[in-house]
Amino acid sequence: MAKSDESYRRVIVETYSGRKPGKSSLIHVWPVAGQDLDTAMDVECRRDMRKEYPVGTRFRIKAKLTDREGGKPFLWSHHSWAYEVLD
Repeated sequence: MAKSDESYRRVIVETYSGRKPGKSSLIHVWPVAGQDLDTAMDVECRRDMRKEYPVGTRFRIKAKLTDREGGKPFLWSHHSWAYEVLD
């Protein structure tokens, strides 16, 4: 049976630079304000978004809120899904 898409939504995210404990990358992604999401929340998504565009670029992605592995909530988007560059 195919998995339902009901828990996925379109979210606008932005890259930013910073050091985070336990993370090897210096460029991260967080949700943009105004979407009923914690703007400090981590976003797991395609790596090329961070590498191919300047820090501060905004994207529209398909993602879902999860707390996989019992940790703090974060947004997850499959690494193969398309994204839209907004600016």
